[in-house]
Amino acid sequence: MNLRKTAILSAGLLLSAVFITGCSGKSSGMFQGYIEGEYVYVASPIGGTLTNLAVARGEEVKAGQLLFELEHDSEAASLNEAEKNLAQAEANLALSQSEYARRKQLREDSLEVISAEELDQALAQRDADQARVGSQKAAVAKARWSFDQKQQSAPTNAFVHDTLYRVGEWVAAANPVVELLPPTNVKVRFFVPQEMLPQIKPGQTVSVTFDGGQHAYSATVNYISTQVEFTPPVIYSQENRSKLVYMIEAKFLPADAAELRPGQPVDVHINP
Repeated sequence: MNLRKTAILSAGLLLSAVFITGCSGKSSGMFQGYIEGEYVYVASPIGGTLTNLAVARGEEVKAGQLLFELEHDSEAASLNEAEKNLAQAEANLALSQSEYARRKQLREDSLEVISAEELDQALAQRDADQARVGSQKAAVAKARWSFDQKQQSAPTNAFVHDTLYRVGEWVAAANPVVELLPPTNVKVRFFVPQEMLPQIKPGQTVSVTFDGGQHAYSATVNYISTQVEFTPPVIYSQENRSKLVYMIEAKFLPADAAELRPGQPVDVHINP
């Protein structure tokens, strides 16, 4: 249904800033970071002309809300044909079941009226019709799936970050049409020196502030990198260990996340 990708913002300049202000960060427990968003790219697995773009960039959508529709005339025709074939197969099965039951009863009443071969023929016809109904049900399910895929809805509450096509344009299969940012996918990423690492645990809270912010935003640490990082041209040695940092990620409450934007530089304070 939905093609999901992760948009990762470049952190090179911010990493450099971490080292420039690293000394004060160690003493105050305040570190520089940035807001990051993991976007959800909504696409249809089947291509077609975009006939209805139901949302606009900047809107908020609810789970299940229609996002877009693609031309589906051929899928509708295929579904209609499959449903007709199923109806015919079910009618044939009803007749063959009735005929088998009739012959079986006659055979039980009198061995002279219906031969064993005739009863076997009726049974074989009934079984063949049962198999045909099963096959047609599968065909209907497949046709209905294709028809349903021509329209896509929001998988969760989200902010519409962007729309990637206009009505009337051809959309290739699996190409995203709408780019969503769910509040639960907004997080803060910051870097701490290795000597601070033992003081930070998953589940711990941090306070996030930024220029113009009305208040501090609380976030919960959910990821601590196991890999150390440093900014070139630093050459690893005993003398520059203090320049090595670990990446930390923390997530916000959905209500707070709605006020934040990916790429936003922030200050992160480690709460005791």
